[in-house]
Amino acid sequence: MAWFLGLGITGVVLLALSLVFDGLLEGVFDGVLDGVLEGWLSLPVVAGFVAMTGFGGAIALGTGWTGPAGAAGVGAVAGVGAGWLTYRFGRALMRDRTAVTPRTDDLLGTSGKVVTAIPADGYGEVLLRLAGQPLKCAARSTVLLARGAEVWVEAVPTGTSVLVRPVDR
Repeated sequence: MAWFLGLGITGVVLLALSLVFDGLLEGVFDGVLDGVLEGWLSLPVVAGFVAMTGFGGAIALGTGWTGPAGAAGVGAVAGVGAGWLTYRFGRALMRDRTAVTPRTDDLLGTSGKVVTAIPADGYGEVLLRLAGQPLKCAARSTVLLARGAEVWVEAVPTGTSVLVRPVDR
């Protein structure tokens, strides 16, 4: 029983280490297997296999259901299952792609509202929306714009300032 519990605890420690030393085993076997076991030799997969082999064997032995040899077999089957699930979960996470990150150039041509009046050839502030999120920017205009006026963004000189013009309706 102590051997199985030791194996399970070792697997948990390996799993904790995989959080710190991500990609440790991937570098060890570079070029040796070239895609044959792609992802299967990752530290989380090995840790899941070892932990579940140990704890599965300890549970089988502790319930009195089988002897040490049977417990090792039960643990190995449980370990393979845990390793496979870890591999599949890891692949699903790696395939998860995010949307394109919004850039300040995406503000070009958007509309917004003046929140701080903009004097002619001076600076004020406008509230715009970038990727659905409100964004307050310094704004410059060639004409006087009162608070609450609707504006269009004509240019984005910097990441925090825009050139605007009033919306003609």
